[in-house]
Amino acid sequence: MKKSYQLPILIEKDEDGFYVVECPLFSGCYSQGKTIDEALKNIREVIDLCLEEKENKEALKNFHPQELSFHTLSYA
Repeated sequence: MKKSYQLPILIEKDEDGFYVVECPLFSGCYSQGKTIDEALKNIREVIDLCLEEKENKEALKNFHPQELSFHTLSYA
């Protein structure tokens, strides 16, 4: 049976209305879609490609967060 992982994903709607999604665990791991569902489908494909690299497999193997949170900060 394949092990399941909980990965951090960031989603932001850009100025053109597309959803840009990133998995910050892997360098350069991002995609986009017209809908959130499409963006998530696309990022899964990119994650599969990222995991073809040995360093990313190691990063995933060693990723054991106890807690994840996301915050926004107003900055002027």
